[in-house]
Amino acid sequence: MVDAVLAQGAELILTPEVTNCVSASRRHQADVLQFEQDDITLAALRSVARAEKVWIVIGSLALKTKDPDGRFANRSFVIDPDGNIKARYDKIHMFDVTISGAESYRESAGYRPGNQAVICQTDVGKIGLTICYDVRFPHLYRDLAYCGAQIISVPSAFSVTTGQAHWETLLRARAIETGCFVLAPAQHGEHCCQKGRPRTTYGHTMAVAPWGDVLVLLAEGTGFCMVDINLDDVDRARARVPSLFNQQRYLGPEHER
Repeated sequence: MVDAVLAQGAELILTPEVTNCVSASRRHQADVLQFEQDDITLAALRSVARAEKVWIVIGSLALKTKDPDGRFANRSFVIDPDGNIKARYDKIHMFDVTISGAESYRESAGYRPGNQAVICQTDVGKIGLTICYDVRFPHLYRDLAYCGAQIISVPSAFSVTTGQAHWETLLRARAIETGCFVLAPAQHGEHCCQKGRPRTTYGHTMAVAPWGDVLVLLAEGTGFCMVDINLDDVDRARARVPSLFNQQRYLGPEHER
């Protein structure tokens, strides 16, 4: 797929969350995940970037860490055309939710959260890095935009239930609120593993313009989509409705006595 998008002239390639391993089993992850310096997916994509002189945003990789509690990192990377790692971002907000009696997630049980927002300057524009569940926390996106982001990546492995209800709405809202392009490559389908139950993801890879228009959508299946970006659209959207810059400081509501 990387070869195919390069043949169509791609200057920036984005991949989904946990590009290297989608699994609901901590045992399986412990068996197959690697430390950053050993990860074969990272090495391969750095090699591609260097050989093809292209920017790559690896949505995230699940990686082992040396944390005392043994938790993994959910880490996004920006790779430059020389194959160098220009930025790293560890997912801040952990997906700890109970959707129903049959469906619950405790990402923090296996992954430790990051604590640093990240923007990276690329030849395509300034990219703010987020991952999946981050999309439900608008203050992070506004902070990225305040600090110069023109594009925000939202690589994801969204659940089907929450994806059907909220995915498009959240992405369009984040684009409108910030005046940024929102690029959201997403895992899709049933991901089998050797241990534990399969994991199913919603898909619907999407690119949203700063005005909130959906520019491209890959609803289901494995594949890719291409989109042209004009950063002048960022300035135009923010000039038309400058809510990003109209925000006022205010006192919080008083607690009920």
